[in-house]
Amino acid sequence: MAPPSPKEFIEAALVATTTPYALSYTDSKQKWVILRHLLSLLQEFPGFKPSAGRFMHNDGTEVNLLRATGCVHVANSTTPTIPLVIWLHENYPQKAPLVFVSLHPMTPIHRHHPFVDNTTGATSPPYILTWKYPPCNLSELLRNLVQLFTIDNPFSYTPTTPACLTHPWLVSTKEALDRLVGMLHYDMVALRASTSDEIEKLSLLQEELKRRDRFITSMVAELGEERMRLEERVKNWAEETDRVENWLRVNDGRSLNARDVEIEDAFEMDETTRARLESSAADLAIEEVMYKLDKALEHEAVSFDSYIKQVRSLARQQFFHRCNEMASTSSPTSV
Repeated sequence: MAPPSPKEFIEAALVATTTPYALSYTDSKQKWVILRHLLSLLQEFPGFKPSAGRFMHNDGTEVNLLRATGCVHVANSTTPTIPLVIWLHENYPQKAPLVFVSLHPMTPIHRHHPFVDNTTGATSPPYILTWKYPPCNLSELLRNLVQLFTIDNPFSYTPTTPACLTHPWLVSTKEALDRLVGMLHYDMVALRASTSDEIEKLSLLQEELKRRDRFITSMVAELGEERMRLEERVKNWAEETDRVENWLRVNDGRSLNARDVEIEDAFEMDETTRARLESSAADLAIEEVMYKLDKALEHEAVSFDSYIKQVRSLARQQFFHRCNEMASTSSPTSV
């Protein structure tokens, strides 16, 4: 038995009432429009074949719909033909058909295409987005898709340039709109890429500014601590200055008669300290005398016997002075 013709298949599918195979089209006028549009499409594009199947909407609703499956050939292109599936919405022709580019791992859809989603193949050109019946129909939709894919093939990245609109009077309003939308889309892609780069650079700059802010904050804190230490030192110096000024006021009379005051009287000291100072001074004086005696002996200014006698006497005195100095040092002093 020969397979049914496309017209026979569509008519049989539209009148089927068996529950598993019944289509989701209910109105008789709607079915007549679907039949007429599909036959017109198949007559102009004989490579497409009608079929029926279940379709799931994004909200999870499942419906039985007619579809046309086939490939379109793009002129002047070395890329493969573009396989399409056109589903007729359950509210067609009031609702636009659902068009998909069939996905294949060997021919992936480039991710920047303005009208085709590279993950699902869903196609949404301006013709579908502005669909209005009448005058929109399947044949004109497919002709529009061929023009679009000639300008911007979904399998190769060829951004639309302003050169496409060099002679706008040679194209229709719809084609000019398609090209303009494509140009705007690629401009947005480029702007989004540059914006992303700028955002990344600004993020890095923000991190650098935060790092510098932390560094400057720590430096300010350290400078604040240093300022507090300096203020404490200034306070201590001020107290020392007051103490010296008080001492000068008390001893001002002495300083005026400095010629009549012994050098030791210019300082406050107890008896032990005074004794230690006197012993140290006597020790150094004896040391100086013994040095002079050595020089006198070298120059034969004194006899050897006289030298020995003087050195013994001086050494005995120096010994006692050093003993007194050591005793003063080891004994506790009173302030």
